[in-house]
This record gives sequence, C-alpha cells and structure tokens, in this order.
Amino acid sequence: MMPVEILLVEDSPSDADLAMEALQESKVQTCVHVVEDGVEAIAFVRQQGEYADKPRPDLILLDLNLPRKDGREVLAELKADPDFATIPIIVLTTSAADEDILSSYRLHANCYITKPVDFEQFMDIARAIENFWLAAVQLPPRGLSL
Repeated sequence: MMPVEILLVEDSPSDADLAMEALQESKVQTCVHVVEDGVEAIAFVRQQGEYADKPRPDLILLDLNLPRKDGREVLAELKADPDFATIPIIVLTTSAADEDILSSYRLHANCYITKPVDFEQFMDIARAIENFWLAAVQLPPRGLSL
C-alpha cells in the first residue's frame, strides 16, 4: 500500500517537530512533508518551483497564523480550485477563537482542531487524526479533481 502523503504547514519548528514525532508513531504508513508558510504551501500543492517533483498531498494539516500568506488565504485558494478542492484540509492551530473556527468552516475546512500545548494531549490528537483520517476515512484518489 502506498504511504499517505501529508503536507504539514507549520511555521513553528517546535510544533512541527511535535507533529512529526506524533505522526511517525502512526500505524498507517505516512510520508510527511513540512513547509513553513502559506506561499510555500501553495507552491507545494501546485508542484511549482522547488516542489515540482513533490507528490500531491492526500491530506493537509494547516496552521492559520503563517508568515507571507496566512492559513485562511491558503484554505480559500485551495478550496476554490477544482484541482485541489478535494484534498481534505485539517486546520490545526493554537486559536480557539469562535471567529477563526467559523471562518475556517466557511472556507470549507474539513475539520478544525485546537493544538494542545501538552505533549500527551498532542499525541491523543495525533492518534485521533490517524484513527479517523488515515484509517476510517476513504481519502480521495490522487490526481482526480472535481
């Protein structure tokens, strides 16, 4: 079985390390790619520039507060493009603000998770993502668009 290609869009190195560590413990084979801002995220998904040889992500974990292009802009741009609208996007951010939650769902986020600061709680979230998004859910086939 091919690994699940995950794009982690995270500007905090410590949060990225934590997420990578949690995902490496997954029972499902994954390949996690990390970019640090929204401009890089769009280039990765569109396979542009230095990301021309990168695979299309099966799942995106997206922080909202990013440099250069924030997560809301990334979410809006990808969900508005028929070539990428089917890629599930999980907003994984520190914000628990109602405004951020509502705006993310209005922009068609597939789910919204507030990042816990405690390692064990973060591992619980990672296991929940694995159990639902990587084991229970049938992800869209690669390369097919709307």
